[in-house]
Order: sequence, then structure tokens, then C-alpha cells
Amino acid sequence: MSSHDIPEENLPAEQDERAVALADEKNPFADPGLPPHEHRIQDVDERAAKRSERTVAFLFTLSMLATVGFIASYVAIPADKSIFVFPIGHLSALNFALGLTLGTALFCIGAGAVHWARTLMSDVEVADERHPIEASPEVRAKVHADFKQGAKESALGRRKLIRNTMLGALTLVPLSGVVLLRDLGPLPGTSLRHTLWAKGKLLVNMNTNEPLRPEDVAVGSLTFAKPEGLEEHDEEFQNEIAKAALMIVRLQPDDIKDKQELEWSHEGIVAYSKICTHVGCPISLYEQQTHHVLCPCHQSTFDLSDGAKVIFGPAGHALPQLRIGVNDEGYLEALGDFEEPVGPAFWERG
Repeated sequence: MSSHDIPEENLPAEQDERAVALADEKNPFADPGLPPHEHRIQDVDERAAKRSERTVAFLFTLSMLATVGFIASYVAIPADKSIFVFPIGHLSALNFALGLTLGTALFCIGAGAVHWARTLMSDVEVADERHPIEASPEVRAKVHADFKQGAKESALGRRKLIRNTMLGALTLVPLSGVVLLRDLGPLPGTSLRHTLWAKGKLLVNMNTNEPLRPEDVAVGSLTFAKPEGLEEHDEEFQNEIAKAALMIVRLQPDDIKDKQELEWSHEGIVAYSKICTHVGCPISLYEQQTHHVLCPCHQSTFDLSDGAKVIFGPAGHALPQLRIGVNDEGYLEALGDFEEPVGPAFWERG
């Protein structure tokens, strides 16, 4: 329906149009003025305005439901559950649900606001003359008046359904961010200070998955080990191996310069954390003649014959050593946990 089809008495009063200048030889760039204003169907038909109002309210309500769905998905869907979505393929069910619900909540708020502005708020074209950057008292008064006029034309006070559903949607959406704060916990407590190593834990070869005997470690060789009982299919494998990964090297006892290192070794076999004390990269390069190990990330170099002290690079601390021995069956075993936290500087050992 066009405004031309509405009886003249039903049309809103026209605003006075400012004078239109005509172009001539003296003023070829005269202001042509604004085109005649076309009224929307919502401006002249209250039933159409009510339909638009219900549409906006529906979008805001859908946003609220989507936010509730976001929170419910976060609580109810397991993190390891996957689903197949055509044509994308297999996805994390939790990530898919969170993205879909949060995206719907935000989209519906935006779509509702746009539909409200386009169909119910005033769309009268207003030309405002340019003015200096500094606002004069008259301009400030005009801004306040325009704000009051805009608030009146938005009909926010009169259209309570839109107002209430909009406030509900805007109130619930921030709860999505509050729920995500749950991922900040639980607090680590003292878990970063301890690993799976304990007295009696066997040293298991990472490659063969078999317990190590002293004769399995040749002089000059480099072997990587993990604690007995830690398997790759365990849910916490990555978290635990990141702290417990072990590097085993056999030296000639006479080559060991550090007294404690010698006491904590077994027949020249020394066990050190594999995790670099700079940013936590795994150390994997060993130079047999110098007994140096090198972190491939930032070239931190440690001397395994002298307490794994840092001799080059950005690492701030020596590698933690694990005290080892041999049990009654002849297997290498740990005699306790590391004496200090492994990995990066750990907040300067605070």
C-alpha cells in the first residue's frame, strides 16, 4: 500500500520544507532541496505498525531463547562429543552449539533493532547546516531537543512490548560472557609444582613402552622416558607428559662435575626434565663430546655434565634433575619427584 492510496486526512502532518533555490547563471550549484517525503505503511496504518512491533519483539525474544540455549549447551554438552554437519564434516558438538546459539542471539538483537528503526522510528529526512566544531549553547539545546524528540518518536514508552523484550535480550546476552568465565577455573593450586614421578615409579622408554634397565642406556646415547602407568590414550596424557617428560643420558662418572648430579645418578646415568626452562619447548638435540643439550626453539644450551646449567641462550634456570636408582628387579626407578617445578621459569620460581 502506498501513501497515495491513503485518504488525505489520515496522513501525518507534513513538515515545512525549507526554501529550494533554483539554479541559474549566477548560482549553477544551487541546493535542489529534499525530495518529497514518502510515508511508510506503518506511518498511516496502526495495524501494520503492530505487526512490525510484534516482529521486533519476536526477534528480541528469540535472542533471549538463544542465550538460554548457549548457557544450557555449555553446561550439558560434553567437550569431547562430536557431530556430523553436512557439508562441513565432523565438528565439536559443543563448539557448534555455542557458535550457533550465540550467533543467533546477537543477530536477532541486531535484526530487531534494524527492523524497529526502519519501520517504526521516524524516517523524515532532516537537513542540518554545518556548524563550528565548538558547540554553542543553542546547538547544545538543539541536541537535547532532538534527543527528546527522537525518544518520543521511537515510541519506546508507548510500545511496551518492544521495550520489555529488548531490555530482556540485552540483559541476557552478557550472561554468555559470564558463563565463559567458568573456563578460567579451577585454580591450579600446587599442581604445577608436582608431576607423576614418585618413589618407585619405573622409567619407561617412550619408543618401546618398556621399562628401562641400566644396560639399555649406552654411554653417549640419549633416551626419552615417561612414568610407569602413563599411556598415550589417557585423557590427561598431554597435560601430564608436558610436566613429566624425561631425558636420560649416560656419562662416564668421571665426567660429571656437579656433586649432587653424581649422587642422584646411577652408574653415570642421569635423568633430567626434557622441558626447556625458557618457554617449555621439548629438548631433543644432544652433543656427545661436550655433553651439551640444545633446545631447538631458541637455542638455549645446557651442560649435562655440570648440573644441566645454562651456558647459552635465554633460559633462566638449569634443567631440574630426577633422582633415580635401580629396584630389586634391575629396572631403573625414580626415587621421588623433581625437587623444583619443571618447565618455564614458573613465575621466577615464586
